[in-house]
Amino acid sequence: MGAGLRHTPDAMTSLLKRELLFVTGKGGVGKTTLAAGLGLLAAGRGLRTIVVELGDQGRLPALFGLTGRDPGVETLLRERLWSISIDPDRALLEWLQQLGGRVSGRLLASSGTFQYFAAAAPGAKELVSMVKIWELTQRERWQRRAGGYDLVVIDAPSTGHALGLLHSPQTFGAIARVGPIAGQSQRVRELLQDPTRSGYLAVALPTDMAVTETLELQDGLQQGLGRALDAVVLNALLPSRFTTAELDQIAQLNGTEVGRSAWAAARAVHDRARFQHNQLARLRRRRFEVLGVPFLFGAELDLPAVQRIVEHLQRRL
Repeated sequence: MGAGLRHTPDAMTSLLKRELLFVTGKGGVGKTTLAAGLGLLAAGRGLRTIVVELGDQGRLPALFGLTGRDPGVETLLRERLWSISIDPDRALLEWLQQLGGRVSGRLLASSGTFQYFAAAAPGAKELVSMVKIWELTQRERWQRRAGGYDLVVIDAPSTGHALGLLHSPQTFGAIARVGPIAGQSQRVRELLQDPTRSGYLAVALPTDMAVTETLELQDGLQQGLGRALDAVVLNALLPSRFTTAELDQIAQLNGTEVGRSAWAAARAVHDRARFQHNQLARLRRRRFEVLGVPFLFGAELDLPAVQRIVEHLQRRL
């Protein structure tokens, strides 16, 4: 099975050396946080980096204190770090202009005919986004004044939608077998399949459902692209605070009301951490390269919290 593949010991350290890094997992597990952290880490190491959001998101500029940024525009967040929220209409227009259909592209974007294009074949809308992602990895960009990037980090949608996105070049290429669209689909697929150019990182919480979805993601990558996850980040992992001996010592205080409360609290923390570390062991039994990121206590996740995660990541990446 796919998850049984063993990665090389430097699988984690090599992730930032790829052209493209795809970050996905179950919804709500912290993908945007990890994508932002990876972007900060790469930029801090001198790599010209862009973090890509899909759809009308704009969460990254807001995280860095920037407002009023338009979708589809590459926004400088800080030195050597940019973000972009891919707008499919704009991306389609750029692609059609590159193919030579400038007039048709303008009409398509302004009339809303894009929806007809998106419905014309399975995977068409996803393919437009993937073509834009591919373009961001190129040294020679479609817009001549646009700079190239050393690393493109994708803050991908949740697992099912992410797999649909990744499979779109194959899905659409099976329909458009010849011509420039077929050729572009093949170039995107080559990028996604090449382990020296692209990497895949799953983010999961230490819960049964999130870990199960990570295993499903691994299977989907293998079936669709012949690829395996390079690594799994287990987010919000609680530390094991008490040994069995320490719990026994706390249990001896059970004769008092304070002692009973202390034992109950310690036991609850211990059981929750043990359950989470069992999920970590579950992944490692399937021979995944796993990086645990500790739980951060706070009312909301802000840039300083992301930077603390970066400090943790840089020990492994």
